[in-house]
Order: sequence, then C-alpha cells, then structure tokens
Amino acid sequence: MRSARAGWPLGLAAAVAVVQVVGSTVAGRHQGGRVPLDAFGYVLLLLGPVLLALRGRRPVAVVAGTSVVTAAYLAAGYPYGPVFASWLIACCAAIGCGHRRAAWTGVAGVYLVHVLVTFVVPASWQRTPPSSFAWQQELGLLAWLLLVMAFAEIVRFRRERIAAHRAYRQQLEQRRANEERLKMARELHDILAHSLSLINIQAGVALALLDRRPEEARTALVTIKSTSKEALGEVRQVLATLRGPGAAPRGPAPGLDRLDELTAQADRVGLAVEVHERGARRPLSAAVDLTAFRIVQEALTNVIRHSAARQAAVVLDWTDPDVLVVKVEDPGPAVLGDAGGTGSGLVGMRERAAAFGGTISAGPLPDGGFRVRAELPTPKAEGE
Repeated sequence: MRSARAGWPLGLAAAVAVVQVVGSTVAGRHQGGRVPLDAFGYVLLLLGPVLLALRGRRPVAVVAGTSVVTAAYLAAGYPYGPVFASWLIACCAAIGCGHRRAAWTGVAGVYLVHVLVTFVVPASWQRTPPSSFAWQQELGLLAWLLLVMAFAEIVRFRRERIAAHRAYRQQLEQRRANEERLKMARELHDILAHSLSLINIQAGVALALLDRRPEEARTALVTIKSTSKEALGEVRQVLATLRGPGAAPRGPAPGLDRLDELTAQADRVGLAVEVHERGARRPLSAAVDLTAFRIVQEALTNVIRHSAARQAAVVLDWTDPDVLVVKVEDPGPAVLGDAGGTGSGLVGMRERAAAFGGTISAGPLPDGGFRVRAELPTPKAEGE
C-alpha cells in the first residue's frame, strides 16, 4: 500500500506529461498561426507535470508553479492544447486539500494572462499574429473553466460532508460507549456496595460469636455465602454485556418484585424494613423497574452504613398514573465518623433518575432521621 501510494503521484505526473507533449505536438500541426514548439516549449510542457508530483506535500506551491508555467506557455504563443491539464489538476487538488483561495487565484491569474495576450497586448509585442478568438468563444472557455472548478468544489464539499458524518458517527459511538460504561459502573457500585456492606456486618458478627455461640456464627457465615453468591450472579450478568452485541443475559434484571429479598437481606443484619404501597401497583418498563429497585437498594445500604437506626420504611406511591414515587426513611440518628463507602451513592441515584426525566431529593428529617425521595416517570411497559 505504501509503495502504491508513493508511486501514484509519479505515475500521474508521467501520464499527464505524455498527454501534454503528444497532444500539444499534434494540435500544433493544425494551428498555423501559433509559434511552433521548440525546446523551451517542451520544457514548459514537462515542467507542469513534474510539479504535480509534489502536489500532495506542497499544494499551494504547485498551484503557483503550474500557473506560472501555463501563463508563460500562453504568453509565448505556443499552440493551444492539453497544456492546461497539469494546471487544472493542481488547482483541483488544492481545492480538495482546503486551499481554495490559492486555487481560485491561480485560475484567475492564468485566465487574466490569456485575456491580456488575446485582446489587450499590441500585436507588435506578440510572437504570433493577432488571435482570432471571438468573445463568444471566450465566454465558452470561461464557462468551461468555471465548470471544472465547480466540479472540484462539489467533490470537496461532498468529501467534507462524508468526513463530518463519519466523525459524528464516531462521536456518537464513543458517547454510547461512555454511557454504557457509566451505566455498568453504577450497576456494579450498587450491587457491590449493598452486598459488601451486608458481608462486612455478617463477618463482624461471625467473628464476635465464633467462640461463644458457634451456631449463631454459623448462621452469619451462611448469610455471607448466600449474599456473595447472589452478588456474583448479578456481577456476571452485568459483565455479560462485555461479551459483545447479542450476548444474552443469564437471568432477568432485578426489579420491585424482589423487594422481599432485599428486606430479608436487611433483616439478617438487624435492619427491620417495612414496605408500604399506596395505590394499585402497575407494570413498569424494565429500565424504570430496575432503577426503582436500585434506588431502594442503595438507600437501604446507606441506612446500614450511616445510621444507627434498626428500622426503615419503604413507601411506593402509585397514586399518580404517570409517576412512581419511591421513599425510603429511617428514624436515625446518623453514625458519627467514617462509615466507609465511596460517597457516590446519592450521585448514582440522581444519575439513574435523571436518565428517565426523574428527580431525587435526599436530606435529613427534622426529628434526626433521613429521607430519600425519588419521582420516576412511568411509561408503559414493553408489550402493553
């Protein structure tokens, strides 16, 4: 590929040189009023294609050089022919590289020289008899030049549009990948924060009771085993998305139907959780159902970590047909000192709610407790 790319400019330059030399030689046989090609004329015909070999690295310089060569050829009175080929290719290449001003300046300069030589410069100053070009022919030549340049501009515009579209698609894919990574990070945080908090508490209980009451310590160890097993299963389900598109999840995503498991886990570490529902429960989309479950899970994890309360209340308010209100409250008081954690739990809950146009409010209660309140819009579940 590198060899092909390196040889392409030289091959094009050689082809253009052959076309210009052969074409101009043949054309000169039918233009008796023009100056026959001599050594200087052939040098000009070859110099333009030679400059084309540098158009990729020095497009502006090549436009200037080929313009000067073409203008000199016309001013010298040599036969008309494909001498314009290298000059037009250089101008079109400059437009494609974004040097539009240089290309249009080169076109204007060469055309101005042609007009001056044809209609303005006195015949006594020229090497050839006065030109027989009529204004109609001149307008045709001008239209042809503008058509070539317009085609180059269209190609440039289309290329830029394709590049912009490709860049937009790459940005969109990158944004989707970042959103997926952020979503996965939130999932892993919620799963691990909750499970590790329970495991940490149960491990402390097991260590405290291991010598005095081994049966109760055994119960704590069983709880650790079951909690870690559930956590590993959920982590595998989240990480399964890394296997690529089309990878089927190992099980259904958790939702509000698993609140009983959540309250049972909290009960095993000494937190009694009461669940209250207002209004008739209705089906939710999988994403909203998962978000509501994770908010309750994270709020209960925060109670276990940061509060001395041994009880908490979860309220699901279904009375608004378009919004599900989730509240988690504990009577407090808060635990003083560092209770562990990364401090990103509330941030993650707000990000989850904001993804669906919902809101999260969290703060202390007047009596010393703490409340988390989420309002989640509830579009119809898939399949309804």
